[in-house]
Amino acid sequence: MSATTAPEPTAALPTRSDEHPVTLDRREGPYGEVVLRERGEHFEIVANGCFLMDTSDGRSERLLIDAALTALPAGRTAPSVLIGGLGVGFSLVRAAEEERWGRITVVEREEAIVDWHRDGPLDRISGAALADPRTAILRADLVEHVRTSTERYDALCLDIDNGPDWTVTEDNGNLYSPAGLAHCHDRLAPGGVLAVWSAQPSPAFERALRNAGFSGVRTEEVAVARGVPDVVHLALRAG
Repeated sequence: MSATTAPEPTAALPTRSDEHPVTLDRREGPYGEVVLRERGEHFEIVANGCFLMDTSDGRSERLLIDAALTALPAGRTAPSVLIGGLGVGFSLVRAAEEERWGRITVVEREEAIVDWHRDGPLDRISGAALADPRTAILRADLVEHVRTSTERYDALCLDIDNGPDWTVTEDNGNLYSPAGLAHCHDRLAPGGVLAVWSAQPSPAFERALRNAGFSGVRTEEVAVARGVPDVVHLALRAG
């Protein structure tokens, strides 16, 4: 899968405010350009000209965490969660707010994004969550971590793209391939849950999850002001 299946990146830029965005930081890294912008009272992250997320809502990022926890088998004590992508920090904050989670590992490959949270403007969102003793930030490429790690988690909550059909970089498509989904399956403990954020529903991805051996495949929607809803794809590894 690649980003070429999606609309042109400029079509995805938000129109939530008429205020002109102010660029706070722009960096070139091994995966291209990443930009932090401020628009009114909100922050936006743009990668390679493609709008990723902002701080205007966050319902679907919180759903990513809540739905994964709800889908876990009852009675599991202090389940561990891997969050793929730090973004604006909403998913991490939601996980840290929930006492039932145990170990919280965030995998983020962009040094700039980590810096914006640790020492920059996004600290006001995620500062308390980063200070939580359960939280660890792992600077790594998520696709490589899932492929090479021997760690197992009770939940994988992945939000590194605009969805399986609209990746930020071409290499990210490997995560949603049969091999990538097999690696995700391997990273889960028995009974564990995979949750994948997407800016639009993907029946093809649901089929790919079933073909990869996941059960209980379903999609939860979050309505948006215009267009198709944001969704979280959920799937379980058999216990």
